[in-house]
Amino acid sequence: MKTLVILSHPSANDSTTQQFFLRGARALSDVTWHYLEEAYPDGQIDVEQEQTLLAEHDRIIFQFPMYWYSAPAFLKEWQDQVLNSDYLARWADKEFGIVVMMGVKAQAFRAGGREQFQLDELLRPYQAIAHHFNWTYLPVFPVYQFAYLSEDAQMKLLIAYQQYLTLTHNATIRERSLWLEQHLSDCFQAEDDYADVVKRAQLRLAANREQLDELHETLAMFQGGL
Repeated sequence: MKTLVILSHPSANDSTTQQFFLRGARALSDVTWHYLEEAYPDGQIDVEQEQTLLAEHDRIIFQFPMYWYSAPAFLKEWQDQVLNSDYLARWADKEFGIVVMMGVKAQAFRAGGREQFQLDELLRPYQAIAHHFNWTYLPVFPVYQFAYLSEDAQMKLLIAYQQYLTLTHNATIRERSLWLEQHLSDCFQAEDDYADVVKRAQLRLAANREQLDELHETLAMFQGGL
């Protein structure tokens, strides 16, 4: 499966959050990172090229910081120019996900919370796009107050993000554990700061897998005695 991450951000190169996720995406061979504002600094979108990119990928991800309950204006401009009902058949049966960064806590997005509305409600137009093109709409991947996360939380978020980009939808815990071994082995041999983060995350999840295997063995023994 090939994944296309379409990022819209006014200054992603200066964003610690976006650079963190960029390194995570580039570590995956089947993921294309497409930063719109960098690709089109003059604002002139190559519609044909963008439509070809969509056709070449199986999973489409919109990634952006939330501005006034929506995406940055350039992503909306991209939608207006690139999305076309004439390509319904050509683009059918893809997966479509949203990675959205916010500067408030998760509790803000709920009835009675600071923002009053749930995040899924605010992002409903993207679900409508998925429905229109017969795409499978994935659960939203929210990132809340990244700068305030502990290193441990960032490690977990990194793995979850990479799995969101590449792993089969509704994967089991065991499938996620096996994915980790398959997709992060190269990072374990690297010698940079990013690889160190991945190594720690990999070792932690490997330990979790051992616990899971022990649990399965215990359950099997219990069932065998019934």
